[in-house]
Amino acid sequence: MDKDLLAERFQADRGHLRAVAYRMLGSLSEAEDAVQEAWIKLNRSDVSDVRNLSGWLTTVVGRVCLDMLRSRASRREDPLEYYVPDPVVRDEGTADPEQEALLADSVGLALLVVLETLAPAERLAFVLHDMFSVSFDEIAPIVDRTPAATRQLASRARRRVQGAAPAPAPDATRQRQVVDAFLAASQAGDFEGLLTVLDPEVVLRVDGGDLAAAASKLIRGAEAVTTQALTFAKFRHDARKVTVNGAAGLVSLVNGAPVGLMAFTIVDTRIVQIDIVADRERLVALGVR
Repeated sequence: MDKDLLAERFQADRGHLRAVAYRMLGSLSEAEDAVQEAWIKLNRSDVSDVRNLSGWLTTVVGRVCLDMLRSRASRREDPLEYYVPDPVVRDEGTADPEQEALLADSVGLALLVVLETLAPAERLAFVLHDMFSVSFDEIAPIVDRTPAATRQLASRARRRVQGAAPAPAPDATRQRQVVDAFLAASQAGDFEGLLTVLDPEVVLRVDGGDLAAAASKLIRGAEAVTTQALTFAKFRHDARKVTVNGAAGLVSLVNGAPVGLMAFTIVDTRIVQIDIVADRERLVALGVR
């Protein structure tokens, strides 16, 4: 296969490969790095006998991501309970084909948060098999296990995900109504109004990053989250409506600059999880304006 045709084939698969890497890594920049590494490996490999180039590239990206996850795990110091993976953010009413491809078969932040708690091999087996229908026979060599053992990895991961990652409400209009009600109650100092839209077991996660580490926290329960929301509302931040990983979200603004991104997971008519990125530098890097 000549280089031009190879480049064309790779470009056709690029969106799919980014989607795989994003689910594996929960980081937009690292996902892009993983895809670029796959391109380098493709250029260095003889693929003349490869019948399914898309499948070959998917497993290459899987291997790269697995190495990155293992390296990350060995040096990680920040508590996972506060960590919020990179969100995919866009203004409501706008469309971005690259973002839409990245979020095909939507993946919410609540799911990415749970994926962060999995062992690297478990995450790879679950993502490749359950999300992208890669067979266990193909995944097994990547994790250096038998197909049967690889199936067990995915099964363990699946149980963790099903037990901890709520399935969000698919109705975008209803999601926005619930988030609007949360915002209005917060700004009005309406304690009872907030309790109405929050699930009794709601979880609030705030990731302040390195620069605002003191702001990082994990709060559980509707009353505790309500108290925190009312405390935050005293600062009278402006808010802009956005979508976060395809779901209703908000950007908090001070003098027009973003200071926080709020992602909501809504089940039925209640908010069950709120994930906040409060790291200003990270928000800028993610393109949140």
